[in-house]
Amino acid sequence: MLLRRPLQTLTLPLLRRHFAAAAAAEALVPPHQAVDPLSPPYDYLPGHPRPDAKHDEVILAVPRASSGRHVAAKERKAGRVPAIVFEQENGQEGGNKRLVSVQSKQIRKLVDHLGRSFFLSRLFRLQVWSEHAGQGELIETVHVLPRKVHLHAGTDEPLNITFMRAPSSALLKIDVPLMFIGEDASPGLRKGAYFNTIKRTVKYLCPADIVPPYIEVDLSELDVGQKLLMRDLKVHPALKLLQSPDQPICNIIGSRAPEQKKGK
Repeated sequence: MLLRRPLQTLTLPLLRRHFAAAAAAEALVPPHQAVDPLSPPYDYLPGHPRPDAKHDEVILAVPRASSGRHVAAKERKAGRVPAIVFEQENGQEGGNKRLVSVQSKQIRKLVDHLGRSFFLSRLFRLQVWSEHAGQGELIETVHVLPRKVHLHAGTDEPLNITFMRAPSSALLKIDVPLMFIGEDASPGLRKGAYFNTIKRTVKYLCPADIVPPYIEVDLSELDVGQKLLMRDLKVHPALKLLQSPDQPICNIIGSRAPEQKKGK
């Protein structure tokens, strides 16, 4: 009679050989091939902010033949914003500029929804078409970083905007916004002290692939008289701080003296 061996006795030797081979292959991998957050290709790390996909829009543009005050006025009257796209050099705008126009409504919506400083620290895809509203021939698609946006003082309508090309290999100098969290748990604030904001953005040299939309600043352990410095910020290790690490970004100030309160 033919006796069947249990399935477990058939598979265990195979599994042992498989795992032994895998372990041996892993041991042969050179150390420099291991995942290194300081080497490209870069990716966002768990627990660090990443761009919100709902604002991942394609900005539509058309070529603009010339510049000048009269041309700019004509573009704004037609509902478009004069824009310039620069190459990046040493992390900031350089030469090889392209004159384009973008839709005023789209830029206004993005600035309103994100906030100005958050808009200026986020990468977008820019498509340059031969005709308006994404019609005609697609001339170019490129990732860009908004560098400057000039808004009307009275209406906040965008008047002009500067973009910088941001290819995957680029290192970009960016003023990253700070987002303060943990106010409710702060021992100092729970005692009635005051929160004093010293910096709202911090300048970093960022790989284009992992530009942070903002940096979280946790106040949950901050007591009266304490402060947080730029060195205390938790960011991706591939980001390089371009300001003094000893600069304060916020502190907790003690409450007013009783005689000051009575005099008010």
